[in-house]
Amino acid sequence: MSQALKTASAGRLLSDPGLLRTQACIDGEWIDADDGSTFRVLNPANHEVVAEVANLGGAETRRAIDAAEAARHAWAARSAFERSAVLRKWHELILGNVEDLAIIMTLEQGKVLAESRGEIAYAASFIEWFAEEAKRIYGEILPQPQTDRRGIVIRQPVGVCAAITPWNFPSAMLARKAAPALAVGCSMVAKPPHETPLSMLAMAELAQRAGLPAGLLNVVPTEASRVVGEELCSNPTVRKLSFTGSTAVGKILTKQCAGTLKRLSMELGGNAPAIVFDDADLEQAATGVALAKYRNSGQTCICVNRILVQESIYDEFVDELKKVVGTYRIGDGMDESVTHGPVITREALEGIRELVDDAIERGATVAAGGAFGEGDSHFVEPTILCNVSDDMRVFGEEIFGPVAPIFKFGTEEEAIAMANDTEFGLASYVYTRDQGRCWRVAEAIEYGMVGVNETMISSAYFPFGGIKESGQGREGSHFGVEDYLETKYVCLGGLGA
Repeated sequence: MSQALKTASAGRLLSDPGLLRTQACIDGEWIDADDGSTFRVLNPANHEVVAEVANLGGAETRRAIDAAEAARHAWAARSAFERSAVLRKWHELILGNVEDLAIIMTLEQGKVLAESRGEIAYAASFIEWFAEEAKRIYGEILPQPQTDRRGIVIRQPVGVCAAITPWNFPSAMLARKAAPALAVGCSMVAKPPHETPLSMLAMAELAQRAGLPAGLLNVVPTEASRVVGEELCSNPTVRKLSFTGSTAVGKILTKQCAGTLKRLSMELGGNAPAIVFDDADLEQAATGVALAKYRNSGQTCICVNRILVQESIYDEFVDELKKVVGTYRIGDGMDESVTHGPVITREALEGIRELVDDAIERGATVAAGGAFGEGDSHFVEPTILCNVSDDMRVFGEEIFGPVAPIFKFGTEEEAIAMANDTEFGLASYVYTRDQGRCWRVAEAIEYGMVGVNETMISSAYFPFGGIKESGQGREGSHFGVEDYLETKYVCLGGLGA
């Protein structure tokens, strides 16, 4: 089948084929790469070509930055209420096209349709939230020792922003960055991951339909991530970079931005512990931990990475978790009966297998799952590892796959020490019915987010982000606009009679 026919086939699954965009969006125009080159987007469930997408380079990225700079001034000059109205229209259009957007996401990313629908609603919620926050950017009048002066503090948009987003949440990560930027009057150049560019391009199409002026949201798909990334980091017109991805890449981008002293938001890797104490509701804990561990086939930055269970309930908890995992069914995410799709690439599968093999070689046992697809398959069976220890790679490394290693601990102090024994500090989870312990442990563990008897902790209304080598800055909540604003002090004198 020719590529044109394959793309047409994907489009026929959609009620609105116009959402399947394969060109870049620069200054409101849909364009090809200057040299005409493209790259293929593959369905990780069956390796079929979903589409071929424009493969941009440094020159096109510079034009996108120039377009963003030219467009931002008029946008910032609009009232907050006008900007809010456009964002609210964007939010409405996203919710009005949930099914098509979910299909596009499942085809290119692999997650099951139910999760894709959930992500679209989650993405839309950030746009709605920041549409309202646009109206709440307040200044201050400061007291002065002189009676003929007034001190005024105003907040102004930082300018052109760049966003580099990951493949695991291709719509939500754009919304979490673009919505606050646009709300306060900034413009943006966004680079989607080459694995999943179609979701972001569809979001940009809907932004245009919502009336977002040309040049404010530019999308530069590429396989040449290093070339485009270096341009976004080194170009002095870009005032802020927001990145979600690995800590290793985040460090590289931070160094590249140092030359122009850009403002940075970094949401990086995690090694999330889930601590289950002996007074926990074990059924609730197993259900919650399973949801946090196996969501998106284990491919989220806040996935449970280490399950720490008190010794006296270890076996009972393992049995409860096995019951949950036993209900799972893996397969193509377009099949509504499937609960878990593939991992993103064969390379990702092999990386997960290496971690499991290392654990088994060091004495771990497989309590459930453990099968890996052969050949070019991307499917990993949801897996539980028991008898694991802190000298195994699964203790210190982010697994990013559907593998749950379960560790034992004795005392509360030991659990806290194990949880903190990592350079990461993004998300963490605690299960206990002791209210005093809830507070003690939540305050003692070194993470930017703590879920107590709850693992669904991410929302547009709450600050998302980590500490230590898991990053800096926050997305969501009223804190989410801070990194997109400059604080300016104005001294107004000559006010005496």
